[in-house]
Amino acid sequence: HENLFVRIDRRRKLPVTTLLRAMGMSTNNIIDTFFEHLEVKLKPKSCDLLIQPKRLRGIIAEFDIKLGKDVVVEQGRRITSKHANMLEKAGVNFLSAPFEYLLGKVISSDVVDVDTGEILLLANSVITEESIEVLTTTKIKKINIIYINDAENGIYISDTLRLDEMQTEIESRMSIYHVMRPGEPATEDAVNSLFSNLFFNNDRYELSRVGRMKLNRRLGIKSEIGEHVLTHDDIIKVIKKLIDIKNGHDVVDDVDTLANRRVRAIGEMIENQFRIGLIRVEKAVKEGLNLAETDELTPQDLINSKPVSAAVREFFGSSQLSQFMDQVNPLSGITHKRRISALGPGGLTRERAGFEVRDVHPSHYGRLCPIETPEGPNIGLINT
Repeated sequence: HENLFVRIDRRRKLPVTTLLRAMGMSTNNIIDTFFEHLEVKLKPKSCDLLIQPKRLRGIIAEFDIKLGKDVVVEQGRRITSKHANMLEKAGVNFLSAPFEYLLGKVISSDVVDVDTGEILLLANSVITEESIEVLTTTKIKKINIIYINDAENGIYISDTLRLDEMQTEIESRMSIYHVMRPGEPATEDAVNSLFSNLFFNNDRYELSRVGRMKLNRRLGIKSEIGEHVLTHDDIIKVIKKLIDIKNGHDVVDDVDTLANRRVRAIGEMIENQFRIGLIRVEKAVKEGLNLAETDELTPQDLINSKPVSAAVREFFGSSQLSQFMDQVNPLSGITHKRRISALGPGGLTRERAGFEVRDVHPSHYGRLCPIETPEGPNIGLINT
């Protein structure tokens, strides 16, 4: 059994279903989102599976598949395209299977007794001999199971749901809160505000225009514009993409190619500092309004521009990337201005940067000089 986990800010990992539940999804929602259903009609001695023959390609038959009285595919053999076409031509839309076939399969939606309204089997529960007995004694006519084609996809999310102890939205949010703020008391308001501030609040989280474009391209979304915060849909699509990679239908991104890196130019950095300064001004104004005792306040009394100019001045004066320009001759000045560093705020640190990051990558061809880089601890991290 392979489970999927999620890490937020390099903290302890959590089952991915905890994040989905914290977003307000129930077990039924999660199964509907990630799996297809296979309808099974129950008879006294056997069951009928409603199928599309094309979809059977690549599956290993768990019972003899017959056309009339002739066995088309023997138990344990793989169903080929030829077999699938044969079944399709014959107009087969259901297969008769023994009850043993259901053992170990997973229920995809709650099985409810129509007369009493009692839930007999919960969604995502594994069918055992006892559950088959319950189904036959209560005369349930049909159930839905998770459709899994081993040739195409695995059942990771279902296994992860079983491993996940959190059952409700608030429990899952509490669990995320304890990972992010260990030791702090978790009140419901604090838990909810932390969760919404993580990815869904414009003031706290900024994907940026380029970030949204890159994310949409990677997830195969046609539009290249959208909200600058993450949406629930983005998170679900990312998980589906991870499952595709796990199933071998997609590949992991190459971190070191220039297609997945971006030069953050000076303008953007000043913009970020300016934003920090404006947030400080906003806080000061709010405090001033709360403490103000007279009604004759003017904007000049409240607004002080010092935090903005201080933030910009501090950036040029003491930022990690702020350097005194090399002006030995015009050429050295130009070279210095064109230098690109992987260090600095939001970048790598010398100690953590491995060999792959420093190495010359094929995508550098014609873009970055493979020779001009400092010797010593910064090798490969500073290019021109």
